[in-house]
Amino acid sequence: MATWIWSTLAPTSSSSSRKSLDLARTPRTRARLLNRSSPSLRRPRKLFRPNCATRRLLELGATAGLRALGAGKSEEILQAVRDLLREKSSFKNQPDWVTVLDGTQEGAYEWVTINYLLGNLGKTYADTVGVVDLGGGSVQMAYAIPEKDAEKAPKPADGEESYVKKLFLKGTTYHLYVHSYLRYGLLAARAEILKAGNANGYSNCVLAGHQGQYKYGGNTFEASAAPSGSSFSECRADVVKALKVDEACTHMKCSFGGIWNGGGGAGQKNLFVASFFFDRAAEAGFINSNAAVAKVKPSDFEEAAKRACKLNVNDAQSSYPGVQKDNVPYICMDLVYQYTLLVDGFGVDPQQEMTLVKKVPYSDAFVEAAWPLGSAIEVASSS
Repeated sequence: MATWIWSTLAPTSSSSSRKSLDLARTPRTRARLLNRSSPSLRRPRKLFRPNCATRRLLELGATAGLRALGAGKSEEILQAVRDLLREKSSFKNQPDWVTVLDGTQEGAYEWVTINYLLGNLGKTYADTVGVVDLGGGSVQMAYAIPEKDAEKAPKPADGEESYVKKLFLKGTTYHLYVHSYLRYGLLAARAEILKAGNANGYSNCVLAGHQGQYKYGGNTFEASAAPSGSSFSECRADVVKALKVDEACTHMKCSFGGIWNGGGGAGQKNLFVASFFFDRAAEAGFINSNAAVAKVKPSDFEEAAKRACKLNVNDAQSSYPGVQKDNVPYICMDLVYQYTLLVDGFGVDPQQEMTLVKKVPYSDAFVEAAWPLGSAIEVASSS
């Protein structure tokens, strides 16, 4: 779960600040994390223009990790954060500004952020880019579609979020297809893959030499290598099963799990792919880890996965020095998942060029490609 903090300084300028906290943990661990976050909530006044000192607003949004916990536990955590802000923060804030974002908001804000930084807002929907954001707990797909397609969007079932969000930005109305797939972020997907392919007590996706367990969302999963080690093809079959690619589609076109895919089209032709996609590509060595953006194809993830799945844990540790030790046994699984998610899940051609993005060049700086800026822009646009 990621928690982000942004502050609006004035009507014509905004600053977004990232602070990622895994609050979906035990109460004791959450308390330590909240105490560690306190300095971020008492930002030095020198960071702000003097005439903005009394207008520093703070909103805090929790994402998929807290969504997965359910209303009761997530509200308990949010209340602890509200109490911390009231007692220790110099920012202006209100209780209802500390909330859990729904998946539609998260995906839409990410789309707004990237298209704003690229200078696309105010242009036709066909001149915008689509966004895939792979977090830890969920993955979001968002892109603009024509009004006629928006009108034909399936009605969401009870308790589900709408497939289309209407936005008015820089004088232009956009109909944004957006869907958040809870439990299909990179870390959550590991659990789904282990459940889907662990019938024999081992996983085809875990590197040879690893015997252990994987913990996520308060649950523990067996995560030991098969006797012959990991296998790209067998791991891919497990991932396809976990994604429920073959689930019945009752709509015009579906991605995976029977979810409407928005119909595709011009708004999806240029994809910007963010978060864990960038991180794993850098760690696997097929993009420059110091770059802000990189051009890749889904097939690059396929080739990287095939290389990784041939290794044992010790060799992988040497081959991928940038990968944290706890993640090394899952490097085959992660890369296979990313390739399969793009190609089988979202229907992206393996040879389609797309842009991996960590930061977007804007004016004389690089701005992080994250949802808080999009949230601030929507607030400013609606005021």
